[in-house]
Amino acid sequence: MEKIPMTRAGYAALEAELKQLKSVERPAIIRAIAEAREHGDLSENAEYHSAREKQSFIEGRIKELEGIIGLADVIDPASLSGTIKFGATVTLVDEDTDEEKTWQIVGEHEANVEAGLLNIKSPIARALIGKDEGDSVEVRTPGGEKSYEVLSISFV
Repeated sequence: MEKIPMTRAGYAALEAELKQLKSVERPAIIRAIAEAREHGDLSENAEYHSAREKQSFIEGRIKELEGIIGLADVIDPASLSGTIKFGATVTLVDEDTDEEKTWQIVGEHEANVEAGLLNIKSPIARALIGKDEGDSVEVRTPGGEKSYEVLSISFV
């Protein structure tokens, strides 16, 4: 299996979610199923069926997280430098609108554009890899062609 690149913060967030599911959510749903069973006929017991469905979701998510964590390759951006690569925090300026944006390039399981975390597999991140400060980058996005200039690169 292929390793999954991830920052230390992304890895910690996945571990925290897994711990929450195993120590809080799983026991709570087991109690809810036991309580619903006490209400009698299971074939017409909506609470029971709802609890079983939620249990199925939780167990699936636990397995998914365990698989991701097992394949995680934690990369510390602070140990890196140079051109743009995984873990870099990049400030860009849109050459058309002069709007500045700052993103950190992270793994796909920790990406969140609203929080400034850009998936390494996204078109923008792929176009930025290997670029340096002052470089101009052409990106084909779903909204059309975009031109960015790299203002700064940091590895925090």
